[in-house]
Amino acid sequence: MSINTIIVDDEKPARDELAFLLKGFPEINVIGQGKNGVEAVSLIKEHAPDLVFLDVKMPGLDGFGVLKKIVERKMKMPHVVFATAFDQYAVQAFDVNAVDYVLKPFDKARIAKAIARARKMLETETSATERLEQLVSQLGAAKPSSSPPVKILVRSQQKLLLVDGEDLIWASIERGSISVIARGAEGTSNYRTLEDLDEALDSESFWRPHRSFLVNIHHIKEVVPWFNSTYMLKMSDKKQTEIPVSRSQIKRMRELFKL
Repeated sequence: MSINTIIVDDEKPARDELAFLLKGFPEINVIGQGKNGVEAVSLIKEHAPDLVFLDVKMPGLDGFGVLKKIVERKMKMPHVVFATAFDQYAVQAFDVNAVDYVLKPFDKARIAKAIARARKMLETETSATERLEQLVSQLGAAKPSSSPPVKILVRSQQKLLLVDGEDLIWASIERGSISVIARGAEGTSNYRTLEDLDEALDSESFWRPHRSFLVNIHHIKEVVPWFNSTYMLKMSDKKQTEIPVSRSQIKRMRELFKL
């Protein structure tokens, strides 16, 4: 049987090495490669692969964050082999019943064992979703505490500023350009869409109240009742910007703030 496979790793030499080793397994059909978590989610959505070799430690959206996005979006969950240079992450991944884990530098015999496990699960039609949802439910404990904070590049006049993701207050898109307001910085982002920016950030802290806006829920100062049973969000930036809540997001707003 052919196993459609995606490789995701932020280091090109690691992707190349793994792709080279996988050529030695005729049943493996590598259909895509990604260099970060955002690309991983996009590739999985587009190709619905059988198997993903997924790096755990990546800047921005890490391997565990990728799985969380898949569950949140109710996408088909592939079988996952975690790849990592850090043994403590690998043991953690194994404990939550991923197909397997492989440590860097990669070893062909160990790759063969992981593929055999994946093949067995695919042949018996073992669902990946239930097992990996257990990981998502435990992300508070599972996510490595040493994971670096997400950094967002903000162009401000002639400067390129690096802003901690948690300091982002809100962002908006107009005519294809994303404006970012953060503590101590204002400017534009090099992300193409708000969806891409959202995927790179901590999904528990950020919310799309309107298709043109992304907000950090920890920087909402006030929920303001508006016309015709709608609402505005007053943010904590200097201008105390008011951001609309679309009707489709009112239910989500009530859930967030227990209204």
